[in-house]
Amino acid sequence: MPPNRTANRQKLAEQEGKMLLAISDLKKGRIKSIREAVRIYNVSYTTLRRRLAGIEYRAEKRANSHKMTQYEEESLQKWILDLDKRGLPPRPSLVQDMANLLVSQREDEHVSEKWVYRFVNRHPEVKLRFSLRYNYERAKCEDIKIIQEHFDRVQAAIQEYGILSEDIYNFDETGFAMGLCATAKVITGSDRYSRPYLLQPGNREWVTAIEAVNLL
Repeated sequence: MPPNRTANRQKLAEQEGKMLLAISDLKKGRIKSIREAVRIYNVSYTTLRRRLAGIEYRAEKRANSHKMTQYEEESLQKWILDLDKRGLPPRPSLVQDMANLLVSQREDEHVSEKWVYRFVNRHPEVKLRFSLRYNYERAKCEDIKIIQEHFDRVQAAIQEYGILSEDIYNFDETGFAMGLCATAKVITGSDRYSRPYLLQPGNREWVTAIEAVNLL
């Protein structure tokens, strides 16, 4: 049977996670010795000692001066996709902060803002998009059941009172919010078809314009 590459990659990723935790605890003084870290995290003594000396594991080395290992980049990508699924796609600055947090666990390095854009270009699973501003109260009501109930009531009123089409007007409003969040660049999954929403706080004062348009 051919080797299970997915299982092997998952095992390597788990080992890398343990290694990073061991390095972090040693650097922060939570663990006093390498042997104690090996016992707690079940990692290789030789590998841990070499990593603490600044020598990367050969399989993790990257060409073109990559700041992060392959496993770190995969973890960062998974974090971005998880946030996007929850409706909270991160801005490039937040991705940069998370990348710096990962890198700082093993060395005194930092990634730049431009690094985030190169990261997105390297990973076809994610892409940059502009978000759409969306009011908090409107987002709470975006439920197909609630919307359908509204139109059912409208149709019932039309039938009950014999309202003609020429007497039906569409009523709408638009407003300008104080302290409104601006449209921003965010990073989402590349399989998203629509632009992501950026929810607005519900505690804003509005200047409102109202309009009514006849159907005919």
